[in-house]
Amino acid sequence: MHKLLGTLVVLLMAAHPAFAQGRGGGGGAHVSGGGGFGGGHIPAHGPGPAGPSHGPSPAGGDHHGPDMAGHSSRPDMPGHPNMPHVHHDDHWIGHDSGRNDSHYHLDHPFEHGRYPGELGRGHEFRLEGGGRDRFRFNGFYFGVAPYDYGFCSDWLWDSDQIAIYDDADHDGWYLAYNARLGTYVHVQYLGN
Repeated sequence: MHKLLGTLVVLLMAAHPAFAQGRGGGGGAHVSGGGGFGGGHIPAHGPGPAGPSHGPSPAGGDHHGPDMAGHSSRPDMPGHPNMPHVHHDDHWIGHDSGRNDSHYHLDHPFEHGRYPGELGRGHEFRLEGGGRDRFRFNGFYFGVAPYDYGFCSDWLWDSDQIAIYDDADHDGWYLAYNARLGTYVHVQYLGN
C-alpha cells in the first residue's frame, strides 16, 4: 500500500506543472485589463466594416491594424501577439485597413464561388491537412492571402480548430479564426 501511495504522490508531483499551464496551449493566456485571446474562445461575430478606407499609407507603410505584420515590434498590449487577433470580448485587433487595401484586392472576387458552409460561432471545423496555400476541412478548400502568410506560421494544419467569418471590407475574402491561438488570417474559398 505504501508503494502505491508513494507512486501516486510522485505522479501527481510530476503532473503539477502541466496542470499549471492552463488550457489551450500557446497564446491563450488572459492578460488582465485588456481581455485575453485564444484558448478555445470563438468570437460571436466577425468584425464590422472598418470605417473610412485608408489602405497602404503614402509613405509605403502598411495599415494592417495597429502595429501588425512586423512593421513594428509593439503588439496592442503586453503579452499579445504582434499579429491580427481577437480578444475575449470579441474585439478584432488588426482589421482596420478599410476597403481599398491593395493587399486584399482581387480582380475576380469569389471566382470559385462563395463558401456554401456555415459561418461563425457554432460552426467550428478541424483542419484536415494542407498548408497556407491550400488547406481543407469537411471537403472545402481555402488559401491564405499572401500578405497574411506570416500570421499563420504556427498553425497546425492537420488539427487546429477554426471558424470562418465574412470579411465586410474585402470582396472575395473570408476570415479564418484559429481558436487555439486567437489569431486570424484572410482566406479565399477555393472550392470543394
